[in-house]
Amino acid sequence: MSSFDDRERAEEARYALDQETQFKVAARRNKLLGLWAAELMGLDATAAEAYAKTVVIADLEEAGDGDVIRKVLADLSAAGVQQTAPAIEEQLARLTPIAREQITKDIKG
Repeated sequence: MSSFDDRERAEEARYALDQETQFKVAARRNKLLGLWAAELMGLDATAAEAYAKTVVIADLEEAGDGDVIRKVLADLSAAGVQQTAPAIEEQLARLTPIAREQITKDIKG
């Protein structure tokens, strides 16, 4: 019974690590999206970093990417930058592997 318990604990630990990694990847991806949007809005480096943090925080409002997409779309629109929700979704898809690579490098390095 002990080896079964050990395997179960190991599986639970692996699952927890996977969940934590997914959370970190999503947060990094959202930060990268915020930096991308900030560049489109013409923000300076300091303002861009601050804006990127608001995008990361926006993802905590609800499950999924809808909250982030709505925020960025509204902010871009308010700044006079024309974008569509599908274009922002596409940017999220492009940024996901970049974020995953960065997080993996941080974990290993």
